[in-house]
This record gives sequence, C-alpha cells and structure tokens, in this order.
Amino acid sequence: MPSVNINFIVISSLAIFPINTAFSAPNPNAGLNPNHARVIQHWDNSRRNAAIPRDLLIDPRGRGYMRVKQGELTPYGHTVEPLAGKPKRNGDSTAPLISDMSPSGGVLDTTITFNATVTDNVAVSQVDFYITGPTANPNSYSFAASASNGDVWTTTIQDFTDGGWCWYVTAKDTAKRGGNRSTSQEACFDVDAGGNVIEPPATADIVVNGNWSISAQNISADVQWAAGRIYFEMPANKRKKQWNGYVCSGTTVKDTTTGRSLILTAAHCVYDDANKAFARNVLFIPNQSDSGTGTDTNCSNDVIGCWSTEFGIVDRRWTQTTFPNNIEWDHAYYVVNDAGAHSGASASSDILANAVPALSINFVAARHDEGDGTSSAVDHSYGLGYSYVDDPHFMYCAEGMTTEGAVNWWLPSCGLSGGASGGPWLQDNGNGTWDIISVNSWGYTTSPGMAGPKLDNAAGECLYSKADSGAEPSSLSDGNAGIITDCP
Repeated sequence: MPSVNINFIVISSLAIFPINTAFSAPNPNAGLNPNHARVIQHWDNSRRNAAIPRDLLIDPRGRGYMRVKQGELTPYGHTVEPLAGKPKRNGDSTAPLISDMSPSGGVLDTTITFNATVTDNVAVSQVDFYITGPTANPNSYSFAASASNGDVWTTTIQDFTDGGWCWYVTAKDTAKRGGNRSTSQEACFDVDAGGNVIEPPATADIVVNGNWSISAQNISADVQWAAGRIYFEMPANKRKKQWNGYVCSGTTVKDTTTGRSLILTAAHCVYDDANKAFARNVLFIPNQSDSGTGTDTNCSNDVIGCWSTEFGIVDRRWTQTTFPNNIEWDHAYYVVNDAGAHSGASASSDILANAVPALSINFVAARHDEGDGTSSAVDHSYGLGYSYVDDPHFMYCAEGMTTEGAVNWWLPSCGLSGGASGGPWLQDNGNGTWDIISVNSWGYTTSPGMAGPKLDNAAGECLYSKADSGAEPSSLSDGNAGIITDCP
C-alpha cells in the first residue's frame, strides 16, 4: 500500500512538472494596470514607424498648417492649401539663395547634422549636400536634403572618419528647363572620434539645430533624463473613427501630490483643437537618446523603459477655438500614475518623477531682449526636443530670447526639426539653476524661429496646479481621457 502511494506521487509530479514549466515564462506586462498594458501592446513596430511629427506652423496669411513627412504642409482646422500652391514657372531666372550653413567649422563627432537655409523667389525643388573627404580619402559624396523647418534644409550623416572634411550645397528651383541652379562656397570642419570631442563647440553662441551632448554643456544635465519622446494618437476627423499616430516631446516636472507624476508638453500634443478630442494610447520614453536604438517597439532597450499616461489636462481656451487663434494656451500636462505605468528596462523607481530628475518650472518673468544673443547674455535660452529626422538624437537650439507678439517668447534662429513640439525651454534663473520657462509651440512656414507660450502668468501657474492636484476625469474612453479646466 505505501509503495503504491509513493509511485503515484512520483508519477503525478513528473506529469505536472512540464506543464508548469510551459507557463513559467515571465509576463513583461505583469503588474501593469490593464489600460497601460494595452497602450504598451498597441505601439507595435508598424504603428511606431507610421507615427509622424505633430508640428504646427503659421503662413503669411495667418492660417495654421501641420508639417508632416518630407516637410509637406497640410491644412490644420481648415481646407485652404498652403500659400505657395503650385508656383508659376514662366519667366523665372533667379536662382535659389544658399546661406547659414552649419557646421561651418570646429571639431565634431562621427555623427553630424548638416543644415542650410535655401530661399527662392518662387519655390525650391531640390537641395543636395556634397561632402568631400579628408586628404587620405578625397572622394565626394552627395546626400539629398529635406526641408525640416521652413527654408531650413537638413540631413544627418553617420560614421565619419577622423580627419578634415568639407561640404557644399547645390540647389535648384521649379523654373522650366531643369530649374535655376546655385552652388554654395565650401565650409570645412574636423572630425575626431576620440574622447575629447566637443559637440557642439562650447564657444558657439547661436545654435540652430545641434546634437545635445551632456558633457559639453554648462547647464544641468538633468534635462536629458527628464525629457523624452511622446507617442500618441489623434483622430483623423471629428467622427473619431480613424486615429493617426504622432510624436512630440515632453518633460517630467516636479509635482507635490502622492500617486502621480507630471509631463509638461504642448497642448497640441494633448488635445486636438480641430477635432475636439484628447489623445489616446499615450506613451512616454525618457532619455531615449542614450539608448542609441532609435524608434522601435522594445521598451526594454530604452535606458529606463517606458511610461504610459493616465490622462491629459488643458486650458479650456485652447479647446474653444483652433490654432493659431489659441497659441497663448499651447501648454498642457499628462498625468502618469505612480503604480502600474512603467514597463521595459528597469529604473531606480517605477514612479516616473523618482526615476528621473524632474525639473522645476519658473513662473516668474523670464529674461528677454537683454543681450546680443551670445551665451554670456542673461537672456540666453535653450529650446530642446526629440527630432524625427535625427532619431533618436536629442536636439537643441540656443540664443538670446525675445518676444513674438504679446503672448509668445521667441528664439529667432531656432531650427529644431519635426518631433520637437512640446520640448522644454530652459533659462538660468539667476541662481545657477536652469528652469523650464516655456515649451516648443509653433513656427512660420516662410522663416526660421520657434515660438513658446509665456508661463509667467496666472494661467500658467493655474494649469500646473490643476494638473498637480486636480481630480481625474470620469471617463478614460478614446477622445475623453482628459480634463478641460478653467484658469484666469
């Protein structure tokens, strides 16, 4: 009798053991709130690759447009085509003008972003960058550039070898018989792949679109950890049956309420003022730049993983009209739950605001128009954001800050490319600490520059307070996952 019992137990153990093993693989979404697990699973490879920048521009008539892939402009909140339309080609004998080539010198790393401003009296049809190798490798290579911000054309090239390099630009317009053509002068620079590379050069005063480097900056390195890329979807129309994927930038900011973390970004990255709906399937990836992997579907190869958001919060005045009539209120927040929102690579904490060095927002009047644009001026400011064309690099512009109208700050030379919307603006608060003073909001279709809303007012501080401690929405359904609040 005991023998039978022993054999039975052994046989049962052998039978059960492989069954348990088959189901013992860890679930990467274990512990996630079901809503957050759905968001993580939603952003598969095809959806991430299809996501496009949600960058807003204003044309000379004051109409709003969104710039998508390859610099194409689509009407925003209306159906009027961009001002350029189909250019007239008869009688055009003026060649494009090429200016503001960057880099124009210095010692650079092995990955370089090239920019040039190209203008024409009618329309530019093609811009190419030609790169000439060092003496040991004097070959010339050509690369097609794309329009990234109005008249600024850009491309990023990797794997430069050590030595002296030069480059020049060719451009043609839409005139008949192949177009009018122009060629720039050469600009030269050096490449050093060693550990002493300064990128961008520390002596640079005005930076149009540079690759951010923590070690080379005299401002807090915390911004690269606090800032990240935001993936989200907005409806294609007011019926909300079809949704399109977009990318913006945002920054983790300090909060005072237990249970939530806050991400500051642009309102147009939270609420679609044209189709009247909050974003859905929102995913935040802090410090994606350090991962070196670019856009993919694996939160495990991002430095500290991904967080999904719970809901957004915007000022009611952003929702009551349509861009550009609401530019004053183009700032908003995403609220992230402390529990069940983190997935992928491990972090020091699953709480977003503890996993990164959250930044402070300065609601005191920012400095502006007080210098000559140099880095020593008290109004020298930085605009930062994640580039779509330079994925996964964290990019920045820097110069003295001024104003654009009564409600916007302005960085006149800023040429951040698509995907930077919602990224932070930083300025020294006078005590050696760099605080957020605004976010990347909009630009013009015909000239460089970036505008950011003024946060040093009652509305700016009010919206932060509502995001920090306000109640959650009654519904988290598609298009409704947010709070529209009233501020002074």
